[in-house]
Amino acid sequence: MNMNDLSERLFKTLSHPSFLGMKALANEVPIFIQTYDPSQEDVLRRMAESLAIRLRNTGITLKSLDLFTLVLEELEDAGILDDLLRDETTSQKAEILETLQNYSDPKTHMIPRLIRAIEGDGAQLTLITGPGRIFPFLRTHTILESLQPAMLRHPVVIFFPGEYAQDPTG
Repeated sequence: MNMNDLSERLFKTLSHPSFLGMKALANEVPIFIQTYDPSQEDVLRRMAESLAIRLRNTGITLKSLDLFTLVLEELEDAGILDDLLRDETTSQKAEILETLQNYSDPKTHMIPRLIRAIEGDGAQLTLITGPGRIFPFLRTHTILESLQPAMLRHPVVIFFPGEYAQDPTG
């Protein structure tokens, strides 16, 4: 599917009052996954940005979050981002990966940060980009599993590079 068609389909779906009101969800968590071709990462980010602007122009209050940016904020708040960047060329890849995994741990770091970002200021919708940019130190299924118990008050759409299939057992 080309990005213009995807943008148009998403605009119609995401701006519909029944979607925003989470009608017919049968008490399911309002998290939706939109897949795309990973080679289209830059095009997708631009499309998501313009989609967010278009939705805001219709009066919808929304959050637009990038997981990579949230990880950088976590590293910066911990006071290690500059050190990590400075030492990147001399550190072992395994050491860097371990540090990134520690500071992006879903339960202690990323999910609390993500939930605070999602639930702040009364948004009607949240769009999340960047899961491909944080792979392999944080995986999308881990984020989804950690978000499941959260009492989300509005729909959340995660843009996922590649194929995504939910396990039929949950």
